[in-house]
Amino acid sequence: MTVIAAATNENLAHISNVLVYSAMAVYTLAFLAHITEWVLGSRSKVGRTAAALTPAAQEKVTARSAVPAVQVRTEGGATAVLDRPKVVTRSAAGARDVPDGPGAAGGDEQGDLYGRIAVSLTTLAFLLAAGAVVARALSVQRAPWGNMFEFSLTFSTVAVGTYLGFLFARKNIRWLGLPLVTTVLLDLGVATTWLYTESDQLVPALDSYWLWIHVSTAIFCGAVFYIGAVATVLYLFKDRYEAKAARGEKAGAFMRSVMERLPSAASFDKLAYRVNAAVFPLWTFTIIAGAIWAGDAWGRYWNWDPKEVWSFITWVAYACYLHARATVGWKGRKAAYLALAAFGCWLFNYYGVNIFVNGLHSYAGVE
Repeated sequence: MTVIAAATNENLAHISNVLVYSAMAVYTLAFLAHITEWVLGSRSKVGRTAAALTPAAQEKVTARSAVPAVQVRTEGGATAVLDRPKVVTRSAAGARDVPDGPGAAGGDEQGDLYGRIAVSLTTLAFLLAAGAVVARALSVQRAPWGNMFEFSLTFSTVAVGTYLGFLFARKNIRWLGLPLVTTVLLDLGVATTWLYTESDQLVPALDSYWLWIHVSTAIFCGAVFYIGAVATVLYLFKDRYEAKAARGEKAGAFMRSVMERLPSAASFDKLAYRVNAAVFPLWTFTIIAGAIWAGDAWGRYWNWDPKEVWSFITWVAYACYLHARATVGWKGRKAAYLALAAFGCWLFNYYGVNIFVNGLHSYAGVE
């Protein structure tokens, strides 16, 4: 059957570009709001820190709560009962083990307000970016991820959408806002500066319904892997900070200001493991779907193409990470390094293979 390529709607393509730059402008405002949240939160004197939410701290609180009420005699001879000090804690491994956001965790209401403004701006930027993706798709009447520019735009949008989805589900990951917005701005900057490709029709090999299935799942997997990677990086910093605190070593004022308003290291470790484990089966499906599409497009299910090879290497790396956690009992820094190596494989498959390596997927590169 002959497929007749639809003409490109230049007006919609232009609207898509305008929406991309508008989203970048709003993301910049969200970035500034997140920075303000951290700055104002660091001025707080309330001291509701994540350090008080670690298991060791909870044991101290339990022991403290076991102290009986104290009876004192007033000057008039009457007896008064003084309740033991009340300490509010939350489970370090719980979904909401620290007040939502760096400003709130620092106990600063104004800082928390800026954090909520940042989330609102991030939501607005997400809607603009999503509109850009839709306009790009309508301009050529196809899936809007046929080249590196479109993939980058869609990937960053899905990553932000996943983050907002966690927030909507009342998961306490507002700490992700600053690194997320920062990397999204970098991703969109690279996409619009070096990866930009005019809105056009697909090459014949990509003109398949598998483009909707295979690439969309790859984008979603990458977004979730990204959240796991950020949680892993923060875990490494927080774990080192907690280890120094346990040894009685005092960190600098700036480090304390940042680390004490983040969830515990155990929370980061658990979140990273859960999101990576949850999305791993979908990444497995992504590779299988790609193999089926390769069979339709090139006549063979496996062609040792660099994109195929690095997708499989990524799968092996995450499989080793999950296997080590489940069977060997690897937790902590060793597992974290393995998880970051796995995400590094995904990143190279995302950027490196398309830019530096020639293969059957080169037509989806930056040209």
